[in-house]
Amino acid sequence: MIGSARRFSKFGRIAATAGACLLAAGIAGAQDNPNDAAAQAGFNIPSDIKLLGKMDPNQRHATAKVNGAIITGTDVDQRVALVIAANEGAKVSDDEMQALRLQVLRNLIDETLEIQEAKAQDIEVKPDEVEQNYQRLATRQGKSVEDMNKYLVSLGSSPASLKRQIEGELAWNNLIQRNIQPFVNVSGDEVKEVYNRIQSSKGTSEYNIGEIFLSDTPQTRDAVFQNAKKIVDQIKQGGNFATYARQFSEASTAAVGGQLGWIRLEQLQNPTLEAAVQQLQPGELVGPIEIPGGFDILALIDKRQIGVADPRDAVLSLKQISIDFPKGISQDEAKKRAASFADAVKAIHGCGEADAAAKALGAEVIDNVQIQARQLPGALQQAILQLNIGQTTPPFGSLTEGIRVLMLCGRDDPKTEAGPDLDTIQSQLEDDRIGKRSQRYLRDLRRDAVIEYDD
Repeated sequence: MIGSARRFSKFGRIAATAGACLLAAGIAGAQDNPNDAAAQAGFNIPSDIKLLGKMDPNQRHATAKVNGAIITGTDVDQRVALVIAANEGAKVSDDEMQALRLQVLRNLIDETLEIQEAKAQDIEVKPDEVEQNYQRLATRQGKSVEDMNKYLVSLGSSPASLKRQIEGELAWNNLIQRNIQPFVNVSGDEVKEVYNRIQSSKGTSEYNIGEIFLSDTPQTRDAVFQNAKKIVDQIKQGGNFATYARQFSEASTAAVGGQLGWIRLEQLQNPTLEAAVQQLQPGELVGPIEIPGGFDILALIDKRQIGVADPRDAVLSLKQISIDFPKGISQDEAKKRAASFADAVKAIHGCGEADAAAKALGAEVIDNVQIQARQLPGALQQAILQLNIGQTTPPFGSLTEGIRVLMLCGRDDPKTEAGPDLDTIQSQLEDDRIGKRSQRYLRDLRRDAVIEYDD
């Protein structure tokens, strides 16, 4: 959302020790004896627990006061409305809504702590900065500021809620840039070591991964796991992964939609995570996966081979030739017309004849002289990459959309990637360390905060 926000972590938070347990959907994996873990943490907890007071597991606090700053029920409602809108208005059950409100409240508490800390450090986020970022966001969505305001109100949210989120991100980024970034150093030897490893790994696969991380404790483990499962279900039903990452993930990558960027699997530093991602195809996700400190949800955005040109990066020149079907046409008649159209298109001798031939057929021609193969739907990518100049794809379409083919008129193949240079690697290593330190910073703020909840 924030165009000027530096990406402080690409894969730092996700690093975890070996032996984490992969959870199949709805099935919790085995875990170590919690009393042993508690003892290692320095706690003296008996094996036979007897609670001396009643606790309603369904009770949720609607509002909170964070170091004196009030988070109201309206604040929560308006931020929840943004999440639901990002999920294209999908129906949310009462249980899901309860978990969603609880998570949003946690996010608002963190956001409040970040803004408070920035002010305490005399780091000011000017209203003009917030307004400029809000305007850029509206423009990217094809809306004016006035239309954006009306749209948010129609969702049950408000411009103030979104601007508050923008302020929190700007405050945190400014705080990190001043208090953490200048004190992170990466030596030249470290950069060269990584560079040499990358050069020696040319031809191996590299993955563009998104993550959502939810932290837990022994007491909250089951609830967090159930919440993570619901997030996975909602994304599979059409929810936007990046939006869920921004709202729910506790990783430093949340501000960039959970994207880790292009990494090799070993950079995950967790055999379970590596094995899980390796089984994915682009567009798929996996989780919740239990790792030390919580649960991960991972999405494979794309994958490629290091140092090898990806054919999908080829820049194509295409002609789309299409005909529409009249309203009320039968399926059989449409099939006959489609077959006749396909035969006629096959008889066209290259792109030089396409416009005249299409006109004789009563077909429409649309030109696109610069489109990457990867920008096409997956089903068309392989078909178009197998064509020679002047050939067409098999027909595709429907009764309502008509039928069309794509004719290949030119192709510029991508150059072989040289891989990241030394400056890029240094930036990645710095981002990793900055991300880890910013996590510790936020944990300290939570630990020292005075938080009061209203029933």
